[in-house]
Amino acid sequence: MIAGTAAGTLSALFLSSLNLVTDFRNQHHWLIYFLPVAGFIVGLLYHYTGKGVERGNNLLFDTVHNPKDIIPLKMVPLVLGGTLLTHLFGGSAGREGTALQMAGAAADQLHKPFRLNAADRTILLISGLSAGFASVFGTPLASIVFSIEVLLLAKIPYKALLPATASAYMGAWVTSLWGVGHTHYHIPEVLPLSVKGLAYSGIAGIAFGLAAIVFVRLTEGLSHIFKKIDYMPLRPLAGGIVLVLLFLIPGTYKFAGLGIPTIVESFSTASHPQDFALKILFTAITLGAGFKGGEVTPLFFIGATLGSALSVFLPLPLGLLAGMGFVAVFAGAAKTPLACCVMAMELFGLSCGLYAAIACVVAYLISGRHSIYNAAENKTPKHLLFGKIRNVF
Repeated sequence: MIAGTAAGTLSALFLSSLNLVTDFRNQHHWLIYFLPVAGFIVGLLYHYTGKGVERGNNLLFDTVHNPKDIIPLKMVPLVLGGTLLTHLFGGSAGREGTALQMAGAAADQLHKPFRLNAADRTILLISGLSAGFASVFGTPLASIVFSIEVLLLAKIPYKALLPATASAYMGAWVTSLWGVGHTHYHIPEVLPLSVKGLAYSGIAGIAFGLAAIVFVRLTEGLSHIFKKIDYMPLRPLAGGIVLVLLFLIPGTYKFAGLGIPTIVESFSTASHPQDFALKILFTAITLGAGFKGGEVTPLFFIGATLGSALSVFLPLPLGLLAGMGFVAVFAGAAKTPLACCVMAMELFGLSCGLYAAIACVVAYLISGRHSIYNAAENKTPKHLLFGKIRNVF
């Protein structure tokens, strides 16, 4: 409950601040041209004060698997400040990474006062991550599954279910108490179930899985290239210069920041076929160069716009394809098909559940071992998916 309260409060502060900087940037487009300067500042902050927390989400995941030193509390202000700078100046990044890191670091501070052993500390961290995800997206059920699925894929810790549930709902509730809301998405039409419709869902899932592979591979490849620059602050500076040059292309401003308006539009109007590809490029450069934020909202953008564009070729409702892509690309890139199935029903309603489930599972299988979370313990053979489904249900 304490972890959930802390996560909800931190997420409320973060989301409110993120809305402010996004609105300010939208009113002053010229800020994009200072993105390299912002990148240099973010690099300086992490180079000189971020030792031990620069691995972000993967540090949290590794700590869950092998609890050692306490996660430094400085992770909270560093990732918060770095993410707000990234968004203020137009970097293409998300928000879940920031929420997870703030919630996980805050929760881990409790293990010493309460004298928790390693097993209980693991449960505490899972609960913190669950609360962070729920508070930033408003999907507590999906966050419970996500926090366990992404961390301990084949060995679900049943003792963590109740604490994760409590912290998730507490985090989401506390965020709402602060008056912070979440974006609502709507699928206007869902076809009655049919073999043909489900088959088309599988075909769409193949496209979503391939998009996940491209995103992961391109982000990792660009990260390796930027890491060849020895002095860390110069990496996001160089990435910022590349992004500014890309922003000079007319019509590319919509790829700055979260891109929520474009995601919402994709549910009612067919997206341009290049939108998802350009979002992959902009986000891969942003994150690969060392800017801060997250991958999930950009993955929502990529999936929703790809699904919307596929409506020209596949005889499924546009909104349904956008919703399926919204969760399925994330499922493929994060290796969390169960959480994404739950998220689809939580966000869009039960009627889309089977369509979304097929797209998520196919995207998960097609994407292989490519994952945005590269902690060593997060590698699981595909055949264990069915074991996970059996254990959960």
